[in-house]
Amino acid sequence: MTIVVRRATVDDAEALARLNYEFNGGELRQGQDIIASLRSNRELVAVAIMLDEVVAFGCAQCYRSLCYPDAYGEITEMYVSEAARRKGAATTLIAFLEQELNCQGVTSVKILTGNTNNPALKTYQASGYITSAERVLQKKCKAFNYID
Repeated sequence: MTIVVRRATVDDAEALARLNYEFNGGELRQGQDIIASLRSNRELVAVAIMLDEVVAFGCAQCYRSLCYPDAYGEITEMYVSEAARRKGAATTLIAFLEQELNCQGVTSVKILTGNTNNPALKTYQASGYITSAERVLQKKCKAFNYID
């Protein structure tokens, strides 16, 4: 089966909403919210298409910091529908996102995933990613109370 990967467009909004719901659960994102996100142009979003259906998506960001001379990238989200797994969609998406990030001057890319997400870990390792000793810390922020 042939998998085609391309940048997501506003026409993909409903498919992205469905896939994101499968991936993250919670409330189904509305198409207009996804369209607004795609139009903001802050995030690189790619879709994988198989048999004329969007079956996977990946998101990436390019970052620039005053601390480093080169831009760096992060693949922030990756989801492949159950029916499309083990058919090359994820590795094709990764390669596409890497190429797009490289065009933005990115010289290194990182991917965050769960320690127990073995299928994802194998996919990322097959694409040349290595595990780092870096730890990720996270904080949920409802509202910060700052003193002026």
